[in-house]
Amino acid sequence: MPLTRDFKETVQARVQRDPEFRQSLFQEGIECTLAGDIDTANSLLRTYINATMGFSELGKLTKKQPKSLMRMLGPQGNPNARNFFAIIGCIQRHEGIQLAVTLRGAAQAPTVSAD
Repeated sequence: MPLTRDFKETVQARVQRDPEFRQSLFQEGIECTLAGDIDTANSLLRTYINATMGFSELGKLTKKQPKSLMRMLGPQGNPNARNFFAIIGCIQRHEGIQLAVTLRGAAQAPTVSAD
């Protein structure tokens, strides 16, 4: 189900005014990736990018075409590891954070913290 314009605008406004929410959106995208929920991860990362730097700026930073980046994180997207980690690295630098992976017991899901 496509998101409505009002919902997208509400999320973008919150991302721009609330750094904790913005970082949580990014962190949740990474956690979904680690858990294998790629569709949700791509959606969250796409939302983060659209509400912050935009795909044009990300394209300049990664030296990739913005349309290619949009497709990579689209519903049918499947970026290779090099492209995915280039995107994540650019977001970390843009946000001024560094992700760290923490191991937990086998019954618990992995977590990513933004330090």
